[in-house]
Amino acid sequence: MTKMQSDAHMHDDHVHHTHDGQACRHAEDHRRHAADALARAERICRERGLRLTPIRRQALEALHADHRPVGAYDLADRISPAGGRRLAPISIYRALDFLVEQGFVHRLSSKNAYIACLHGHGANEVVAFLICEACGGVDEDSSPAMKKAVAAIAENRQFSPSHQMVEIVGLCEHCRNAGS
Repeated sequence: MTKMQSDAHMHDDHVHHTHDGQACRHAEDHRRHAADALARAERICRERGLRLTPIRRQALEALHADHRPVGAYDLADRISPAGGRRLAPISIYRALDFLVEQGFVHRLSSKNAYIACLHGHGANEVVAFLICEACGGVDEDSSPAMKKAVAAIAENRQFSPSHQMVEIVGLCEHCRNAGS
């Protein structure tokens, strides 16, 4: 099976990803929810008395601009000043650690990369990430039934989870339909 290539083009400071000329749902979800998610992050920081520093904000905005997971070094390239020195990796990792701790960003272990959280999941919420191996897009979802199933598994093993994320790799609806 050959991997589908996605095309990207810019409009009004954001990227539209397409597959064979059709809009990518992952990108559309990010575009549609990004402004609300950024506003939620600002509000939460105010409520918690935390600072959304310029580097933290730039990192969060850059992650919201992409529907695919982004590695720390790629993120550094994206938010470093044009023509200037690339931001130090430690600065990027500190910003990402903060964003993950606050629930604004998720770290996908299987990709060693980060993706912006669109939905403001609670700390105890179980989140499933559906990672498309063809286009690289990521959807996130959660449900009471999934939370109950994961809790039952952990309880059965007398395991106390600190993070509850499920990464599922396969083909998104668009890529699957394009291949048939």
